[in-house]
Amino acid sequence: MRLDTRLGRLRVQVDGGGEPMLFWPSLLMTGDMWRAQAEYFGPQRRVILVDPPGHGGSEKLTAPFGFDDCAGCVVDILDGLEIERAHFVGNSWGGMIGGTFAALYPDRVGRAVLMNCTASAAGLRQKLEYGFLLRVAKLLGGIRPPLTRSVLKAFLGPTTFRTRPDVVAYVRQAVQRVDVESSSWAVTSVVPRRPDQHELLGRVTSPVLVIAGTEDATFPLTETIAMCEAIPDAAIAVLEGVAHLAALETPPPLVNRLIEEFVFRG
Repeated sequence: MRLDTRLGRLRVQVDGGGEPMLFWPSLLMTGDMWRAQAEYFGPQRRVILVDPPGHGGSEKLTAPFGFDDCAGCVVDILDGLEIERAHFVGNSWGGMIGGTFAALYPDRVGRAVLMNCTASAAGLRQKLEYGFLLRVAKLLGGIRPPLTRSVLKAFLGPTTFRTRPDVVAYVRQAVQRVDVESSSWAVTSVVPRRPDQHELLGRVTSPVLVIAGTEDATFPLTETIAMCEAIPDAAIAVLEGVAHLAALETPPPLVNRLIEEFVFRG
């Protein structure tokens, strides 16, 4: 289904019953990156997979946005589904928005699991790198080789390249399906325009688990730890051999167990 939000109509996949869990993915990914979690939690929970603004089956973007707009989209989705309160699970962009959502709308969130994210504004190097990638992608009419290899290296680590060819193939295909004109507005908003959120995250009162990967080249471990430290009483799990897409790079039983133990048994 597609629901009206302040950033356009967003595609959401809803399955199961029970306590609601909303999943928001990384840039250039869709809600399908959480398929293994949907299959695991669906029989007992109400699982909501979001194609974020400008991605997948959601309405195309035509302008930049703020993180508060994205957090508001989560509220719009919950309102559209007549859900008062939901647990939140996010990766990268989703992890950062989960922090914003928890800080701005404490009465709408249960527990939050935030993976591979940062509370820091983008540094000059990251701004330049992503700006260059966007310009080239627009000239090429899409994310083509060798740009695909650059994105893969930003998202996946040496362990995944060596041991998880299925994950590499999935991410490659997902990236090559991206609508560059639309997603470029999201990239611009999430990378060069990204706000520093350390102070805002100090307002979070919900239980939060931050998950980091030791091989994450996009948000190094020190950045993710600093984000965790900004959130009162947040817990952290550091995963060896994992880079920027923990939900995909880690075997599903491990990710599912981490989420389940924190959200439902914590």
